[in-house]
Amino acid sequence: MDAGLIDKALVEAAYANPALRALFPLVSHGSLQFSRCTRFPWSQDLPMIFPLFGGRFRVRQLHGPQGSGQEQVGEADSAEDAVKLVASHLPAGCGPAVDGTPDVLEPLS
Repeated sequence: MDAGLIDKALVEAAYANPALRALFPLVSHGSLQFSRCTRFPWSQDLPMIFPLFGGRFRVRQLHGPQGSGQEQVGEADSAEDAVKLVASHLPAGCGPAVDGTPDVLEPLS
């Protein structure tokens, strides 16, 4: 993958977080996303991190099928703070990721 597609510090910060390391990571349009399953179409029910100008990040949560109804969780000044924001908004029981598609997942409470 081209090194310019995702912030290396963001990937390293996410990997350093045990809760996020247990999920399936993916990159789309420069954002770092996490899935509860390893096969397409990924779960799309966990917060994701989008880059902003100046080294900042925005964390968003998708709701509903195919990502309808985005909700902004917050913004962060560093990769580490963005990862902490995602981890603090993970639903209970969301990991580890399972091999399969979203139809094998239990609903989140």
